[in-house]
Amino acid sequence: MKIWLDGGLQDTESARVSVFDHGLTVGDGIFETVKTVNGRPFALTRHLDRLARSARGLGLPEPDADEVRHACAAVLEANPVPLGRLRVTYTGGHGPLGSDRGDHGPTLVVALDGTTRRPDSTAVITVPWTRNERGALTGLKTTSYAENVVALARAREQGASEALFGNTVGRLCEGTGSNVFVVLDGEIHTPPVASGCLAGITRALAVEWTGAAETDLPMDVLQRADEIFLTSTLRDVQAVHRVDDRELPGAPGPVTAKAMRIFDEHATADLDP
Repeated sequence: MKIWLDGGLQDTESARVSVFDHGLTVGDGIFETVKTVNGRPFALTRHLDRLARSARGLGLPEPDADEVRHACAAVLEANPVPLGRLRVTYTGGHGPLGSDRGDHGPTLVVALDGTTRRPDSTAVITVPWTRNERGALTGLKTTSYAENVVALARAREQGASEALFGNTVGRLCEGTGSNVFVVLDGEIHTPPVASGCLAGITRALAVEWTGAAETDLPMDVLQRADEIFLTSTLRDVQAVHRVDDRELPGAPGPVTAKAMRIFDEHATADLDP
């Protein structure tokens, strides 16, 4: 397997990032995960736009979009897989052990691994921890992912693939790596970005293509919604058949199944919507 590291392709066995890289020492970095189909990235332009927004929000130099595109293309050409997870990681680079940044410049890593299509439905849990809708990192896709690791580990312990967070005022927010949608009386709703959720690429496309409404939702909507589904880069649109102890038999329901079809049709027609 070949990866891109700071200007060129390297073998995974020989590629090395400094132990003083700020992405390692203090989580000072951003990333994007891009689905690839037969060696072609999906929605790459939107992902690169968000990477730039995250860099600006974190105060990092904005990455060179042409360089990142070139790195992605080189990695995809070197590692042919039918369905892949392309990961672009961009950090503060070599720096001191404290929170101050160094002056060595950022680190860019692009890596790829193969994956398989997700099941049509999954189980989720809710967790007692909250998203801070007013935090310094709100809306940024950063490498500071430890709270997601903890929440996802709890989900796995309970036979689920995702954990859902509320925010500090008790409203539904997002999953560890997904956005959440609910169906109420035949209408699709998803929490607004103001809830503290990440502005997911798949979320935006699902809203655009299905006409879903961005609605401030209480956490208990999960106990009364007719249908629930998740969106993310690798899930696309995925139905939920269980949330905590509540079963949703027949998932995907009719509205979710239609959303899945609509998403697949649009995504197949245009790989860079």
